[in-house]
Amino acid sequence: MLHATTVLAVRHGDHAVMASDGQVTFGDTVVKQSARKIRRLYNDRILAGFAGSAADSFALFSRFEAKLEQYRGNLERSAVELAKDWRTDRMLRRLEAMLIVMDAHAMYLLSGNGDLIEPDDGIVAIGSGGAYALAAAKALARHTGLDARSIAEQAMQIAAQICIYTNDRLTIEVL
Repeated sequence: MLHATTVLAVRHGDHAVMASDGQVTFGDTVVKQSARKIRRLYNDRILAGFAGSAADSFALFSRFEAKLEQYRGNLERSAVELAKDWRTDRMLRRLEAMLIVMDAHAMYLLSGNGDLIEPDDGIVAIGSGGAYALAAAKALARHTGLDARSIAEQAMQIAAQICIYTNDRLTIEVL
């Protein structure tokens, strides 16, 4: 299922953080509580998080890693080229997933429609709980003195309390 997860990326102050829940569902059944939906790529300088089917995510991570190698870790160029491939490649177009990629300076949301979006305020989220995590993170960033990691953690906890497809077993990666 495309939306049965939550991944949140936050750039606040001097830190970049990505967080995800650990729940994996099959239809309306929880089959795993502690899945890792975030990967460190290109010598641990880039984070990538996915929402969608596990098989599709492995295909996307593999393609994105190849782009990073091809463009020597240039996040923007790698993301643009993956978005082009995703939009035009017959097999990739069938993948049901979304991807957030980030390094210490930039972040992008990619989708199978060829979307490549860089958020204005350094906060983006995907998945079924994405809207809840996004709203919470934006409010926390504007109205508290929390650091990026704390914002991500608290926003994900809020999403887990609201979205039935999001749990509170978090993976949090900091750049």
